[in-house]
Amino acid sequence: MLAEPKENLKQLKLREDAIIADLGAGAGWYALAAAAIVPRGKVYALEVQKDLAEKIKNAALEEHLLNLESIWGNVEKIGGTKLANESIDVAIAANVMFQLEDRQTFAKEINRILKPGGMLLIIDWETMLPGGGATFNKASALDLFYSMGFLKDREIDAGTNHYGIIFKKPKKS
Repeated sequence: MLAEPKENLKQLKLREDAIIADLGAGAGWYALAAAAIVPRGKVYALEVQKDLAEKIKNAALEEHLLNLESIWGNVEKIGGTKLANESIDVAIAANVMFQLEDRQTFAKEINRILKPGGMLLIIDWETMLPGGGATFNKASALDLFYSMGFLKDREIDAGTNHYGIIFKKPKKS
């Protein structure tokens, strides 16, 4: 079984009013699941492919998830998410790290938009991708986000062939 968005999000213990960004939302599985969990909150689904961003928007309307906003943006550029500084409670990066060309800038953009004390959920492939593609392993994820000053909160069971890590952005002192 692959990573299950609803089960993985349950492990975050999201508040009903959380502001969430699903970065590299793809088909929108995590964004749609999150929007159902946070009815008084807001979910931003960020996707670089315009057609997928449009599909997420339509799926949200179909499911009457009026708290989901689909944004066509580039998560590998500072400001590319079009979100304000320190405006997000929770950032989600599910099955996106292995696809990125500029992971360092991606991590900087997460740091920019995430509130102090905010959480980051990374879920990605632990083993080789179907078809033999390369992965971005857990050790590399830890190294990248530790280098940005994030603290590891805990690891989660993210399903077969996946790892899951919850990081916290330190609060300002």
